[in-house]
Amino acid sequence: METTAKLYTFNYNEAKTYLYAALFIAGNLLLPQLCHLVPQGGPIFLPIYFFTLIGAYKYGWQVGLLAAVCSPLLNHWLTGMPPSPVLPQILAKSVMLALGAAYIARRSQSVSIPLLIAVVVSYQLAGSAAEWLITGSLQTALQDARTGIPGMLLQVFGGYAVIKYCLR
Repeated sequence: METTAKLYTFNYNEAKTYLYAALFIAGNLLLPQLCHLVPQGGPIFLPIYFFTLIGAYKYGWQVGLLAAVCSPLLNHWLTGMPPSPVLPQILAKSVMLALGAAYIARRSQSVSIPLLIAVVVSYQLAGSAAEWLITGSLQTALQDARTGIPGMLLQVFGGYAVIKYCLR
């Protein structure tokens, strides 16, 4: 069931772009800290992508792209996570997520579970292909598909709940 959602697109010359991006970046800094309390919580819950998805879907590609690039870099600089060897792959997936979420939101002008499944599947497929090119390892590229199912479900169902009910 699709629900019409009030979606926005802010430009880089608007203060709102940076305000919303800062909020989603903060979420992407805090949620991984919570998830890393669980052994292997990062690879299982994929927390670095959660608020990027929400920001890009609800507020457009500019907010999403800021969150996609700044979140992994700030997390790495502040906590050492994600580790340097996986930072390029995470950045690639984050950027693909932000652009894909914003595109689907703009085209549909609505939010639904199937639309968010399409966002998550598309960025995972494209991101895994990019990761395979970067690392040369298909096994590494498919790690999210093996261990990150709970995180993908969190992105779909949690993202839907936040977009539909919390961000009015």
